[in-house]
Amino acid sequence: MTTGIGIFVGVLILGGAILLVVVGIRFSRQSQQDDFDPVMARLAEATQRGESVSLEDVELQQPFVERVIVPIIKKLGEVSTKFTPQRLLQETTHKLDLAGNPGRIDASTFLATRFVGAAIFGGLLLLISSLPTVNWPFGRVILVVGIFAALGFFFPQLWLQSRINGRQNEVRKAMPDALDLLTICVEAGLGFDAAMSKVSEKWENELSIMFGRCIREIQLGKTQREALRDMADRLGLPELTSFVAAVIQSQSLGVSLAKVLRIQSDQMRMKRRQRAEEEAHKAPVKMIIPMALLTFPSIMIILMAPAAFQIAGAFGSFLGR
Repeated sequence: MTTGIGIFVGVLILGGAILLVVVGIRFSRQSQQDDFDPVMARLAEATQRGESVSLEDVELQQPFVERVIVPIIKKLGEVSTKFTPQRLLQETTHKLDLAGNPGRIDASTFLATRFVGAAIFGGLLLLISSLPTVNWPFGRVILVVGIFAALGFFFPQLWLQSRINGRQNEVRKAMPDALDLLTICVEAGLGFDAAMSKVSEKWENELSIMFGRCIREIQLGKTQREALRDMADRLGLPELTSFVAAVIQSQSLGVSLAKVLRIQSDQMRMKRRQRAEEEAHKAPVKMIIPMALLTFPSIMIILMAPAAFQIAGAFGSFLGR
């Protein structure tokens, strides 16, 4: 009876795992097409053809995941918000901003995904342990299920941290060239806002997207200083924070902005070269582990195998006598 219940629960959670994967794919696609609304696109297409269509018909044409699964995940997020400390929600929101808000998910939905991931990973191991061919003790089942549930709980956090690191590295690599272009634009007579707008128009990367958002915030009434500081806070990159502080200070003191930008660009390139040299110096140390695990055992086998056979033969002859 217990085995049957375990299999039933495991099957249910396995189905939830498949649905979660589908939702993850949907969020990934949505993060790449943040400005595309399929409902409005279909309505516009039908309007151009002169057809009369209702919003309900258009929504029914959406995939099952967008109509059913995503609202369920969001509802779970709303419920989990009631039991989540406000500080944790703020920290999660800040991390989502650092990652570029992938999939436009909010903090409550992300926290709900973590709990669902824990249930999925734990349920899969519960399903495996309930199979007739698996005869694990109860203590081992609890231990393994708990370990995999913890992995499922922390996996979204690791994924989010990897997105943050990737976004910061992309901006870090693009900053020297962006500062060069800003310097050229400022020396040509453009203002700083217009120079940032030029960078956002010429490139398609995270830094240009951030510059474009900063310009839009300024156009909507936010002061330049607040918009620049908010841009630095949304990334959490020390190089960008230093750049923003230098720009604000130069404008406050009346220092030539082109000179400040050129100095910042030179510093960025020097830091990038230093990071490359540091990674090159770390390479021999990182190679020790694969060499110790892969190379040394084979060398020891080649060197010691003949001697081992000779010693075994000698002991065999001695014991045979």
